Amino acid sequence: MGEPEQAREASFDEADDTGEPVAQLTERDRAVLEFERRWWKHAGAKEQAIRDQFGLSAARYYQVLGRVIESPAALVHDPMLVRRLQRVRAARLKAREDGLRPPR
Repeated sequence: MGEPEQAREASFDEADDTGEPVAQLTERDRAVLEFERRWWKHAGAKEQAIRDQFGLSAARYYQVLGRVIESPAALVHDPMLVRRLQRVRAARLKAREDGLRPPR
């Protein structure tokens, strides 16, 4: 079983490119982005590193990651990383639709 969802406290200290206020990321959201930025530095398999750092199954972690990269606050926080993760996800979805093996 995964950990219970953390309560989200809305804080609007950041703004997106339109100037609209954006709720800030939670500590876990920021940790997920940092992990994605540097996960290759962890010894062993990524799935084991996910369990060790977050206490989540890989499936649950990727659900959390999917939610995080859709967040406008994540895009404000680290636009290059978030866009790269969105592109990778889109390529995997397209490959799945086309019946091909997803790119790595």
